[in-house]
Amino acid sequence: MASPGPRPLLLALIAALLPGTRSAQISTSVFPQSPIVPRGGSVELNCSTSCAVPNILGLETQLSKVELDSGVNWKLFKLSEVQENSSPICFAACHDVQVSSQATITVYSFPESVELAPLPPWHPVGQSLTLTCRVKGGEPRPNLTAVLRRGQEELSRQPVLGEPAEVTATVLAGRSDHGANFSCATELDLRSQGLGLFQNTSVPRQLRTFVLPMSPPQLSMPGALEVPVVLETGTLQPLDCSLGGLFPALEAQIHLELGGKRLSSTTTYKEDSVSATTIIKVTADQEGPQNLLCVVSLGNQTRQSQKTLTIYSFPGPNLTLSQPEVSEGSLVIVSCEAPSGVWVNLSSAPAQPPSSKAQFPMNASAEDHGRRFFCSAGLEVSGKLLYKNRTVELRVLYGPRLDESDCLGNWTWEEGSHQTLICQTRGNPVPQLSCTRTHDGAPLPIGELRPVKREQAGTYRCRAMSSRGVVVRDVVLTVIYNQNNLVVIILVAVAVILSMVVMGVYLYNRQRKIKKYKLQKAREAWAMKQSTQAPPPGAPLMPGTPCSTVVLN
Repeated sequence: MASPGPRPLLLALIAALLPGTRSAQISTSVFPQSPIVPRGGSVELNCSTSCAVPNILGLETQLSKVELDSGVNWKLFKLSEVQENSSPICFAACHDVQVSSQATITVYSFPESVELAPLPPWHPVGQSLTLTCRVKGGEPRPNLTAVLRRGQEELSRQPVLGEPAEVTATVLAGRSDHGANFSCATELDLRSQGLGLFQNTSVPRQLRTFVLPMSPPQLSMPGALEVPVVLETGTLQPLDCSLGGLFPALEAQIHLELGGKRLSSTTTYKEDSVSATTIIKVTADQEGPQNLLCVVSLGNQTRQSQKTLTIYSFPGPNLTLSQPEVSEGSLVIVSCEAPSGVWVNLSSAPAQPPSSKAQFPMNASAEDHGRRFFCSAGLEVSGKLLYKNRTVELRVLYGPRLDESDCLGNWTWEEGSHQTLICQTRGNPVPQLSCTRTHDGAPLPIGELRPVKREQAGTYRCRAMSSRGVVVRDVVLTVIYNQNNLVVIILVAVAVILSMVVMGVYLYNRQRKIKKYKLQKAREAWAMKQSTQAPPPGAPLMPGTPCSTVVLN
């Protein structure tokens, strides 16, 4: 490599001072005039002169050079390790004239790196996204262009300026950009130098877009008391939380928390929504106000809803009888009691100020059998009054009852009518009832719908019996029936006979009148015939003249 010095400048100065006519007659040239070389590459330059026999012929450059060949008026040099643009000078001295010419070596190199700056993990739909392409290296810069792409779609094309260079483009993110690949490419266009178009492409980066509404999730507790929400310990409570208008819904995350602890839930995805359902069972150690939280996350944002859930313990009143089953006339104490802070109201108890305990005594009677006592307990939780009720039934043991209201003493029915014999007994335990006729022991069919017969008439003794005693009651059944049926039959028969006699007389008289009418008509016909055939008065009858005879029946 030639040592640096003032020689190129000196030669140029000498050439400038030489007479113009001589320098015009003598010249030098370099071939190729404008070579392009890859960085670190080599190039061969031919330096020649029009002087037939030059005194001096050479190539001035700071690059490492080797003379490969030469002639009388030319020399071939090889320049190596070309790292940057350079302008070697071919000079010659012919007699007392010195001339020179200059070549322009352009160095080209591909970018050392082409990188698309990292994209955000998630980007909201409808917001602008800036893409940044970083380019390091690459020459010559006037021939270097950066191209930003979405998939194969070209978004921006810009020259690469500066070192290192940054090229940016802004796009409006949409739903269609979810999952799209963005990349940056450089194009080194050396086609005008006869080389070609060289491209370098960065590693693509994938964009994820999302839509998360500003509205909070819908948190609900079906069946629970609302505003405020209160829940009793030991209760199984369904819990739902959902949020719609999401994109992409399958990427959304949802969870539920109670008292800072995450709850196990079932997540359901639909086209644009996500929901979580669970059943919570609160325990006594959670008693008091607890924070209920539903959180939906999508992209790098979250939405949440929360409610204050008040958990309470309310065992309800304890309603007791001193004896649940007593004999008639016994003393019974009815008592209702609840924990401290709970007030009770006991039915049939004397009025008293609100208290956690109430009771009263009573003497059990037969009418109290099956009587139900009611106790209501009230508790205030977060400004709400809650109630729980209890009932208890008293059983009274008493002997059989067979009163007039239960079993009538007299029944009077008509024979043939359909009747139901009703006779009931009361008592605890339930008595056995039987009714039999006093004179023959025939049973009385009780509770059955039957036609009444005269044979059922009589006095019956009804007996109600249980382990607590026996009671007896006599009842009388009277059957009304008619004893003059034969007379009625005779009268009906006589009426029929008389009717037949009257009918016969009527028919006989009618036939006689018809016969008389016919005889009268026959006589009138004969008279008319005789009047037409009779001779003049006084004329004798001719022999052979017939004689009419009328027969009277």
